[in-house]
Amino acid sequence: MLSKDLIGKPVETLAPLIEKKEISPVELTEAILDHTEKTEGTINAFMEVYREDALENAKKAEEEIANGTYRGMYHGIPMAIKDNVYFKDKISTMSSKIHKDFVSNHDATVITKLREAGVVFTGKLSMHEYAWGITNNNPHYGAVKNPWNYEKIPGGSSGGSGAAVAVGSTVASLGTDTAGSIRIPSSACGIVGLKQTHGLVSKYGVYPLAWTLDHVGPMTQTVKDAAGLLQVIAGYDKKDPTSVKVPEENYLAKVTGDVKGLVIGINEDYFFNEVDDEIETLVRGAIQTLVDQGATTKEVKIPMLKYAEWAELVTSLSEASAIHHSDMLTRPDDFGHDIRMLFELGELPSAVDYLQAQQVRRQLKHEFTKAFEEVDIMMMPTLPVLPNDIGDDWADLNGKKVDLIDNIIRFTGPGNLTGLPGLSVPCGFSKGLPVGLQIMGPAFGEAAILNAGYAFEKTNPMGGKKPALLK
Repeated sequence: MLSKDLIGKPVETLAPLIEKKEISPVELTEAILDHTEKTEGTINAFMEVYREDALENAKKAEEEIANGTYRGMYHGIPMAIKDNVYFKDKISTMSSKIHKDFVSNHDATVITKLREAGVVFTGKLSMHEYAWGITNNNPHYGAVKNPWNYEKIPGGSSGGSGAAVAVGSTVASLGTDTAGSIRIPSSACGIVGLKQTHGLVSKYGVYPLAWTLDHVGPMTQTVKDAAGLLQVIAGYDKKDPTSVKVPEENYLAKVTGDVKGLVIGINEDYFFNEVDDEIETLVRGAIQTLVDQGATTKEVKIPMLKYAEWAELVTSLSEASAIHHSDMLTRPDDFGHDIRMLFELGELPSAVDYLQAQQVRRQLKHEFTKAFEEVDIMMMPTLPVLPNDIGDDWADLNGKKVDLIDNIIRFTGPGNLTGLPGLSVPCGFSKGLPVGLQIMGPAFGEAAILNAGYAFEKTNPMGGKKPALLK
């Protein structure tokens, strides 16, 4: 197979070829590294490329497979990872100036699990500084560009991961998500992003943004790729105090695409309020495609959602500012202007504000739990607006200018507050930019949302379109 034919192929396509020895991990890794070199000048997604290490590990994977030791779907698959996930003896910058030379003495638990699965690591990916933003317009390392339109943001904070997967410079990736940082760039870049239930995947060895809201999860080309990656990284870890013991699941086996009898919850008051007209049309069309396959819809009410944005912001601002408090006192000028302002803001909420936000959170969890007694999943847009121009703080909402941050986290933040799983799957295009459909489920309901995402994905909502650098 020609090396260019390997670029932009999902894991679910590549893995059987690797297992049957029709392609080699070395050949695939070389092709991905060469493509990274070709695209990086335009996209700026990488912090560092590990060419030598990657080729050495690809050779090791090739030998193992040749000797009959095949470890599964991700064996020999080249992957670059967001730069707040620690690699032993490698620099993890958090795309910041303060941590530009930080070297971890241990692997993050998710990296240990990926190593055991035979993944070939090709490098670290850019992010919004300290994961505290949604544009990935980084003052220290430059803006990451959206592969569909280089003037536009790729979303953040996992913008490097979103752009790299979309442009084919990594086959899959991991992102982190505190208010939408996996799902926002997945929607903006036209890929699949899964924020799993809080506690299902260990956060040990991942630099925190806000302890009670952070998640680590898959960013992939397809739903099956995400299911397979979740299977690798999920599991209890005593090193993470928020880790939860739940029975292991075979997510891939449950992704059948059969949605007959599935009940889809629709919340009109919040999740379809103040949405770009074209995005709303695409998302409602996506829901209809599942109804056509045998699902039904039911409206659900979640009154506390009207306070969700406030509670999410108070919680994330307070926790993030506590983490960075001492650096803010001693070296405030080393932070980018945008995040320094947020850390300053985070010093303002009182203990009363924080604790009231946790009461809102508790009530919101209760209302979602009640809703999921009546429906199996919920569907809504991932983002109510399209990605805006790099450097612009405003988004366009049906002709009016609205605050970018407030709007872009509006539909993703409730998943972090409640800890409930959310999946963003591509659902078509508006003005040449990808649009995401978000599917939420009950706690540890990953199998159900992945299956619904797969049922929709099979209808080919992207029409086979690829970014220019993949053609």
